[in-house]
Amino acid sequence: MPPRSVCRRLALVPAVAVLMLTAAFCSTALAQGTAPSGSSASQQANGQDQDTEKSDATIRANVNLVGVFFNVKDKHGALIPNQTKDDFQLFEDGKPQTIKYFTAESNLPLTLGILIDTSGSQLRVLDMEKEVGGAFLRQILTDKDLAYVMDFDIQAELIQDYTRDVHRLQNALNKVKINSGFASGASGIPGLGQGPVPVQNAPGTVLYDAVYLSANDMLSKEVGRKAMILLTDGEDEGSKLKIKDAIEAAQRADAIIYVLLCADRGGYYSMGMGYSGESEMQKLTQATGGRVINVGNKFDKLKEAFDQISSELRSQYNIGYTSTNTAFDGGYRKLEIKSKQGYKIQARAGYYARKEQQSQ
Repeated sequence: MPPRSVCRRLALVPAVAVLMLTAAFCSTALAQGTAPSGSSASQQANGQDQDTEKSDATIRANVNLVGVFFNVKDKHGALIPNQTKDDFQLFEDGKPQTIKYFTAESNLPLTLGILIDTSGSQLRVLDMEKEVGGAFLRQILTDKDLAYVMDFDIQAELIQDYTRDVHRLQNALNKVKINSGFASGASGIPGLGQGPVPVQNAPGTVLYDAVYLSANDMLSKEVGRKAMILLTDGEDEGSKLKIKDAIEAAQRADAIIYVLLCADRGGYYSMGMGYSGESEMQKLTQATGGRVINVGNKFDKLKEAFDQISSELRSQYNIGYTSTNTAFDGGYRKLEIKSKQGYKIQARAGYYARKEQQSQ
């Protein structure tokens, strides 16, 4: 079992509780780091070392470093390699920023979430998703990467926690089944039904809740490259959260979201139902640096879509800068990367600044 693979429960924890736990942890760590009693000279030296460490920590905390993963494409959508930092301009809230570092990232560890819609509307495409999704994971995951599997219908559930074992991931995909009924209680995820996202007797497809939980409870705890792939028709019904909440959670987690629109559209119209999932999914992906790929119910299109995602995740650039906005107010900052050669940039639309914690 990889070091990062722990048994996570997708229960929402209030932000205040998280801060309290963090403060308690830090207090304990400081207490454990106190030097034992000894000579006054030794105590003075230790005190100076601690002051130096605190000063260094303060300097690091007061520097607003921002990193952005992105792809560069031509007008036909082909990926553009061999770019340098001199090929780009970077703006935050319309103000130019100085690029501090720039690298082409092809082998940086990847943390990946696969989210599968198991509502009744996916009946005709679910088997296809299982087969092609498993092949994609076998193709993309390396020894440095981790992935997990969630499904969502009337509730969201973690089927497989973090692992790099593709056999476990495939088994998790194979366990996924269509659920077209209604929940009698919040049994899928311990804690749900008691916090901000209750699902008791919630009808439909809790897509936005699932994205929020995946970002907040899973990816926000990880570092490096992070992505979420949704296999869904894009229709949400029954989520307690809104799409803006899902987008914010993904942006705070620095997670890229891809949506593979798997839907039998003919089925919608034959049942007298409208279809509006794509427009909302465009909002979700454009805000986070991913994109929507429409595959319908075609096996070959789904395979091609996964191949495209694999290429994009292994052909990213990473650009970093120190924000000229020194306010640690937790506010949203709009990002824009421009190619001097006129290429298309696929990157997240912005980020949330850290919020300065008041010292006690």
